Amino acid sequence: MLNILVVGETCLDKFVYCDVNRLSPEAPVPVLTPVETVCTDGMASNVVRNIEAIGYNGTVNITYYTQDALLTKTRFVEKKSNHMFFRLDEGENQPIDQFNFDDVKGEHFDIVIVSDYDKGYLSNRDITRLGNLGEISILDSKRRLTHDMIDSYTWVKLNKKEAEVNRDITYLSNMLITLGAEGVQYANQIIPSPNPQETIDVSGAGDTFTAAFALHYYETRDVYEAIDFANLMAAKVVSKRGVATP
Repeated sequence: MLNILVVGETCLDKFVYCDVNRLSPEAPVPVLTPVETVCTDGMASNVVRNIEAIGYNGTVNITYYTQDALLTKTRFVEKKSNHMFFRLDEGENQPIDQFNFDDVKGEHFDIVIVSDYDKGYLSNRDITRLGNLGEISILDSKRRLTHDMIDSYTWVKLNKKEAEVNRDITYLSNMLITLGAEGVQYANQIIPSPNPQETIDVSGAGDTFTAAFALHYYETRDVYEAIDFANLMAAKVVSKRGVATP
């Protein structure tokens, strides 16, 4: 049985799809008429959803820790074009509980995935210690990283914006920088996506890449095969609406 630990913040991803047929007479803004609402678990919860959707050659046991306080991200989207008018985030100012490392102290997992959105649930020390609990570990983080954090993980996944914040350490050999349709930067080279798709919605694509890469790298121990597989899975979800799974 493959034993996977996922730790990180979670949220409710809410998409309010609307018809837009006129401008408001009160201001030069469109009038949105909601016609459909879709809710999915997001952030670290979406990593879990992707692990379950991608599957594995065998039974997977997922141990999962997130904060108690619920964050909600609500997008208002024109249904026909999938154009997002705005996003409303709620719950970020409420107190958030912190991860208790004692819950996993002394445990060892096949794969550890830390999905850190830097909302206060995990400390730098927590992140560093979690990386040492897995045969393979991968960190996907929104914060300014330290060498101690990076050294404790097999892989660190950043997007282009996050890499810019950490540009002084992106040369390290375990860094994966996702570049959207361009592919992934690894070891000073760009590995193109093998089957780029028309982008409909990028929401949650980073979670898909992280889950797919971790599963495939564990199975093959080939970073290039794992990048190709993760790019294929991410290409599938960006061609769908909302926070989707492959």
